[in-house]
Amino acid sequence: MKHLFALCLLALTFTARAQGVMQFTTDNHDFGNVPEGTMATYEFKFKNTGTQPVVIANVQASCGCTTPDWTKTPVLPGKMGVIKAMYSSAGRPGVFNKTVTVTSNASEPSKVLTIKGTVLTKEQIKPTLTPAQLAQSPKLVLDKAEFDFGKMEAGQQPTARFTVKNSGKTPLVLGALTAGCYCVGYKTPPAPIAPGQSAVVELLYSQRQLGQVSDAVTISSNDVSGDAKLTLKATIVRDLVGGSMVKESGTAVPFK
Repeated sequence: MKHLFALCLLALTFTARAQGVMQFTTDNHDFGNVPEGTMATYEFKFKNTGTQPVVIANVQASCGCTTPDWTKTPVLPGKMGVIKAMYSSAGRPGVFNKTVTVTSNASEPSKVLTIKGTVLTKEQIKPTLTPAQLAQSPKLVLDKAEFDFGKMEAGQQPTARFTVKNSGKTPLVLGALTAGCYCVGYKTPPAPIAPGQSAVVELLYSQRQLGQVSDAVTISSNDVSGDAKLTLKATIVRDLVGGSMVKESGTAVPFK
């Protein structure tokens, strides 16, 4: 009986040890100062020091502003895996402290990882960052500063196309559009623009005020040198077809 008890205890001990173990190099990361508009990204790396594969079932962020990603395939004993945490700083100035919770079949089934930092506005960045850090900033360059739609009908939503080039050394992320008329928006959300690359950005214009209009638009981004400015112009009429008919009816027709 004693031998049977000892064998059962040994089997239980072996089973308990026959698990994957997630050994992280660190379970927290401080980004320090983050320019507003940046997607702050950090990879938490771990090694499976156990005897069985580690399978990550889920990674849950503490808020919608943090997007997790992770190694989807089983991590074999002795191999490395990654948990990636991405914090969107756009429109979120100030201190942040967020967590991602990793659920797996490892010996520690629930593991909490932490990211933190301080998001700085453009006004705060200029005196804070070093010249070397400023040199690494993306740089937004517009192909033109003005777009004239000409004559358009009230209620239409024409599209203005601008070419945006990133002449900086890190990816350019375009942010919110602001205009006093609240009548300008992106046709499609712009994707990050790689250093040295250009992209066409389409802006929808839904101005309804009749007559000649001119609206100043600001495009925010993670370019620390400042926001981009452009102007949209148009002559807005109530009815383009009606306007044409009135013009034609005023033309003198000679008698035969």
